[in-house]
Amino acid sequence: MDDNLLKITIDSNIIISALLFGGNSKIVIEKLIKREFIAYTSPQLVSELVEVLVQKFRFSEEMIKNLQIQIANFFTIVYPLHLINVVRDKDGNRVLETAVESNSSIIITGDKDLLVLGKYKKIKIMSPKDFLDMYL
Repeated sequence: MDDNLLKITIDSNIIISALLFGGNSKIVIEKLIKREFIAYTSPQLVSELVEVLVQKFRFSEEMIKNLQIQIANFFTIVYPLHLINVVRDKDGNRVLETAVESNSSIIITGDKDLLVLGKYKKIKIMSPKDFLDMYL
C-alpha cells in the first residue's frame, strides 16, 4: 500500500450510484480500481449497501456475492471503535466513523446531511463531482 496515496472513505450510496447510474460515481470507482487512491469501508457500510441493493433494487444472491468479492479486493475494511452521532441519519454517522477510524482525508458521498457539513474534524466531505474536479 502506497502511503502517498489519498485515503478516502466512499459512502455506500456512491457504489450504488456507480452500479446503477454511472456518471461521476462510476468514474470514482474506476479510479479506485486503478488504485489511484486507497478506499475504506466498514462492515456496517457494506451491510447497508447489501440491504439497499437487495431490498430496493432486487439484486440476486449471486450479484451480491460478486460485489462483496470486489469490495474485498479494492477496499480496505476498518472496524470503527467509537460511535459518532453528528447527523440525524445513523447511516451518515457510520460513514463518519469509518472515515475517522481509517484516518481518511476525504469522504465521497451523495448524502446531503453529510455534504452540508463540508468537513468533519479534518476530513473533507465531497460529492463525486467536487472530488474529481479538485483531485484528479
